[in-house]
Amino acid sequence: VQLQASGGGLVQGGDSLRLSCAASGRTISGYALAWFRQSPGKEREFVAAIARSGGATYYTDSVKGRFTISRDSMVYLHMNSLKPEDTAVYYCTAWDNKGLQYWGRGTQVTVSS
Repeated sequence: VQLQASGGGLVQGGDSLRLSCAASGRTISGYALAWFRQSPGKEREFVAAIARSGGATYYTDSVKGRFTISRDSMVYLHMNSLKPEDTAVYYCTAWDNKGLQYWGRGTQVTVSS
């Protein structure tokens, strides 16, 4: 499955953004989905995940209470109260029921102080 993230941009601290990720060629239903991010010089890190059913969500501690992951025909990351340390390239990823993982092209989020 090919994934494409969008919705990034340059914002000020305290602003909000909504990232979206769509799959080309097929539906993402039936996939577990997640967002990761990578800042310059750092390893890619987990941000949030949502179960195939959409019933369970998981977040890294630094974004709890500020970010919300959701899904319908796409997967979204609603980001509130953005901080400069949230600056990164954000990637969506999906796992199929065999555990194979797919990565999409990222979208840049830059938060100025």
